[in-house]
Amino acid sequence: MKKFLFALPLLVAVPLLAQIPKEVPGKADPARVTAGTYAVEPRHSLIGWTVNHFGFTDYFGVFGSPTGTLKLDPAKPEASTVSIDIPVTEIFVANARLNEDLKSANFFDTNRFATAKFVSTGVTVDGATAKIAGTLTIKGITKPVTLDAKFTGAGVNPFSKKETIGFSATATVKRSDWAITYLLPIVGDEVKLNIQAAFEKTA
Repeated sequence: MKKFLFALPLLVAVPLLAQIPKEVPGKADPARVTAGTYAVEPRHSLIGWTVNHFGFTDYFGVFGSPTGTLKLDPAKPEASTVSIDIPVTEIFVANARLNEDLKSANFFDTNRFATAKFVSTGVTVDGATAKIAGTLTIKGITKPVTLDAKFTGAGVNPFSKKETIGFSATATVKRSDWAITYLLPIVGDEVKLNIQAAFEKTA
C-alpha cells in the first residue's frame, strides 16, 4: 500500500510530462502572427514598477491579473489598438503592511479607484519594436504615456491550444501626475514601468 501511495504522484505526473513540447513554442518570428483580436492572458502578464526609496535603494512591485484586448493585422501594424485594465487591488510587494498602505488613500485609494486603464491612441512600428502612444488613467486622472514595446514571440500555447503572442514594454512616469504625492520627495516621483504581456487569440 505504501509503495502504491508513493507511486501515485508519478502516475499523475506522467500524462502531464507527455504534454510538454520538445521545443519552446513561442518564437520571435513576425511571420507567425495572424490578424485578429487577442485577449490578455492574465496568469502570465505582469506590470512591474520600480521607485527609489529614500535615496538608498530601488524598490519594486507588480500589478497582476490584467485584462484587455489587442487588435492587430501584421499587414497594417500601425492600425493596431490595445486596451488594458489593471486591477490596482492586485498590487503586490514583499511586505504585507506596505501592500495594504499602497491600497490606502495615501497612494492608490483602491476603495474608490479599483482599476487603472491604458488605452492606445497610436502606434509607430520599427521592425520588432514599436512606440505605443496612449492614455493612462489612475485615480480618475488621465494622462498621456508612451510605451516602448518589443515583440517577443508568437506561436500556439501547447496547453490552451490557442494562438499566443507576447510583448514587453517599458515607460517612465511621474506618480505626482496622478495625484500620488505621499512621501515625496523621499520616495521618488519617477516610476519605471516594466510590462510583460501575453495575448491569446479570440477571433
